[in-house]
Amino acid sequence: MTKKPAQHPPETYGADTHGLVCGFLFGHDGVGQALEAQAALQCLANPATQTGFIWLHFTLAQVSAEKWLRQNLALSDVFYESLREPSRSTRVELDDGTLVAVINDVHYDFAFEPSDISTLWLSVGQHLVVTARIQPLRSVDRLRDAVRRGVKLASPVALLVHLMHDQGDALAHIVREITTRIDAIEDKLLAGRLETKRADLGVSRRLLVRLQRLLAPEPAALFRLLKKPPPWIREADIEDLHQSSEEFNVALSDMAALQERIKLLQEEIAGRVAEANNRSLFVLTVVTVMALPINIMAGLFGMNVGGIPLADHPAGFWVVVAVIVSFTAVAAWIVFRKDRD
Repeated sequence: MTKKPAQHPPETYGADTHGLVCGFLFGHDGVGQALEAQAALQCLANPATQTGFIWLHFTLAQVSAEKWLRQNLALSDVFYESLREPSRSTRVELDDGTLVAVINDVHYDFAFEPSDISTLWLSVGQHLVVTARIQPLRSVDRLRDAVRRGVKLASPVALLVHLMHDQGDALAHIVREITTRIDAIEDKLLAGRLETKRADLGVSRRLLVRLQRLLAPEPAALFRLLKKPPPWIREADIEDLHQSSEEFNVALSDMAALQERIKLLQEEIAGRVAEANNRSLFVLTVVTVMALPINIMAGLFGMNVGGIPLADHPAGFWVVVAVIVSFTAVAAWIVFRKDRD
């Protein structure tokens, strides 16, 4: 009797078959307890658990994730529409008492490339928080690790604020790393060593521009939300959201200043390269001008026709050399006099 081959489970990208990466149930103490998909549905259906809230984090790389969300969770239509929108600028909207947020974050294995930025979608309600992403993101993974270590989150908005603080820390880390690189480039430039090309600075500048373009709308969106918050958001959470917006303003200001600094360094490098090219061209021009008399004389005396002067003179060669040296000296004097002027 032959044995059947072992059945290997399909690849789920670190999630279950529904695309759930992790789930947590937060009670009165604010400590999250691990939760699976079916257990989460049972808790949502049981009114006794409505005093706390549930956080479910999905990966949209699992094709069944969105289908499961539509079938089992009553999320806002704006949330599903945002998954299809080509524009992924950061924003926070209020739809029928639910916060729908689109947050851009760097990949987990961020390598300081402009393409290493992806989107995290959030639906924040009074008793349910749903987050979804395609690529593994650094800030939400830090939040998941913090919950596993026992950090306390008293409300769904507190979870959103914690996530935004982690994102602000990630941005501050990026700015510090790029600043360190720019400092090293500037030191080499001041020392007169043009080892760094403008393209190296361009990569950092494009990264900052992309981050600022994707994150810049967030403060304005938060201010609109803070004016008319839903009734279930606590005053303390509103203050935390306001503080988060201030932190983002500071990060965006640092990015703008760093972009301007990179621009000035690029202009300085371009100026020095242009100056070096001009000097090389000047040296080439000087050599060409100084070699012009000897080339002309060599061309004239090398035509091998009759009547060449000084052909039978015993000192004819030295006479021609003297003429060439005289013309070369006059040409060199004219060129270097113009260079001094």
